[in-house]
Amino acid sequence: MGETIRLMAADGHELGAYRADPPGTARGGLVIIQEIFGINSHIRSVADGYAADGYVAIAPALFDRIERGVEYGYDADSVASGRELKGRMSWDDAVIDIAAAVAALSGIEKGVIGYCMGGTLAWLAATRIDGLSAAVSYYGGQIKDFRDETPRCPVMLHFGTEDASIPMTDVEAVRAAHADIPVHIYEGAGHGFNCDQRGSYHAAAAATARERTLAFLRQHVG
Repeated sequence: MGETIRLMAADGHELGAYRADPPGTARGGLVIIQEIFGINSHIRSVADGYAADGYVAIAPALFDRIERGVEYGYDADSVASGRELKGRMSWDDAVIDIAAAVAALSGIEKGVIGYCMGGTLAWLAATRIDGLSAAVSYYGGQIKDFRDETPRCPVMLHFGTEDASIPMTDVEAVRAAHADIPVHIYEGAGHGFNCDQRGSYHAAAAATARERTLAFLRQHVG
């Protein structure tokens, strides 16, 4: 359904991206923010899914500043490689690259949706990038570190109770700092519960989170 495109960031960096367009008139636009595994088949399928729901979806390749064409699976070696790249990534540079994807969605209302590393970046996009109408974060483990920042658009957060990498105390710290933001907790769901290519996939939680996300997008984006 989609195609590979190029984006130009404000600092002159050129990065790749995956773009999927809806079959008819767009309801709005979405930037899909990757996990540590790059723009792999799962992230492309997420973009395709939101395109089928009526949104222009763009997934920028945020590791292109370090290594181009990153596309990992979910085995132990891929996890280690993805974590190593994330450790070398600059949050500030990633926000600049996300802003380039937002700018590419010109003339329509737009939002961001991020997963894992991308979930934290969805929060940073909401707090640092103008022109967004909504932001949705799935298991953004480092939002707690940036909870003092104030979103510029409506935000929705999703977390699982069995996420070994995000203690519920961290979630509660974010909730306490932003009592007005909807924070959805999924019993029995672990990290990566939205990804049907991972062992942690939780079909019921993924379906409910997606229904809530779509309702939120239709309220704020179109």
